[in-house]
Amino acid sequence: MFLESVKGQAVAEATKGVEQSAGLIRNTIDNVINWVIAKSGSLLMALLFIAIGMKVVGFILKVLRRSFSRSRMDDSVAGFLLSGLRVLGYVLVFITAATIVGFEVTSFVTVLGTASLAIGLALQGALSNLAGGVLILILKPFQVGDYIVESDKKNEGTVISIDIFYTRLRTPDNKLVVIPNGKLADNSLMNLTDEVKRRVEIKISIAYNSDINLVKNVVNDILTNNSYVLQDEPKNVFIDSFDNSGMTLGIRGWVKTPDYWTATWELREQVKSAFDEKGIEIPYNRLEVDLLGDQKMDD
Repeated sequence: MFLESVKGQAVAEATKGVEQSAGLIRNTIDNVINWVIAKSGSLLMALLFIAIGMKVVGFILKVLRRSFSRSRMDDSVAGFLLSGLRVLGYVLVFITAATIVGFEVTSFVTVLGTASLAIGLALQGALSNLAGGVLILILKPFQVGDYIVESDKKNEGTVISIDIFYTRLRTPDNKLVVIPNGKLADNSLMNLTDEVKRRVEIKISIAYNSDINLVKNVVNDILTNNSYVLQDEPKNVFIDSFDNSGMTLGIRGWVKTPDYWTATWELREQVKSAFDEKGIEIPYNRLEVDLLGDQKMDD
C-alpha cells in the first residue's frame, strides 16, 4: 500500500509538472500571437522598409561604384570602401526597422554593444583580418592586378579583389585562392609585378672542354638579337660554378615584367639550338669505367 501511494504521488506530481509546462508554452504562444496581432501593422511596415531599404542601399552602392570608377580610384580601395558601406547600410536598415516595430533604440544599442564585445572576443581572427585589410590598403604592398607570392602556404596568383576580410587571387591555371588579410599583413610576400622590368636568369651546364670564348660569344649574340631583352640594360654571361659533370653557365638579361616568362622560355630554346649548331656539349651525369686487360692471378 505504501509503495502504491508513493507511486501515485509521483505520477500526480509528474502530471502536474507537464501540465504546468504545457500551460507556460501555451501562454507564451498566446502572448506572441497577441503581440504579432497588435503589432501587425508595424511589422508589415518594418518588412516593407527592410525590402525598400536594401534596394536603396544597393542603388547607392552602384552609384558610388560608378563614381569611384570615374574618379579612377584604386580598385582595392574602392572594393574595401564598398564592402564596409554595404555592411553599415544593412545595419542601419535593420536598426531602423526595429524602431518601427517599437523597440527602444537606446536599449537596442546597449544590447548591440554588449553583443559586439562578446562577438569581438569570439571573432578575434576576423578582426585581425579586418585590421590586415586596412593595413594593406594604407601601406599598399600590392594592388588589384599585381601578381604576388605569399610566404606562408606559397600560394601565388594575380590579385583580383581586396575585400574586408579576405584577398582573392587567380592562379595561372585559373584557380581561385582566398587568403585572410591577417595572414598577408603578418607574413612576408613577393610582389612580382610591382616593377616595370625583371631580370631573367638562366643556368645551363657546359662541358669542361668547351671553348669559353666561343660560348660567351654565342650567348651574347642571342641576348643582343632577342626582341624581349632590353638592350640598354646590363647583360651578363659567366661561369656560375664547377660541378662534377661540367660547368654551370649563368646568363642574365633584363626584360619587361609582362614578358618575363615568354622571354625565359624563348632564351632557353635559342641557347639549346645555338649550342647544338656550334657543337657545344651540354653534359649530363654519367659514369666512366676503364676496363683493364685480362690478368692472370697466381693462386
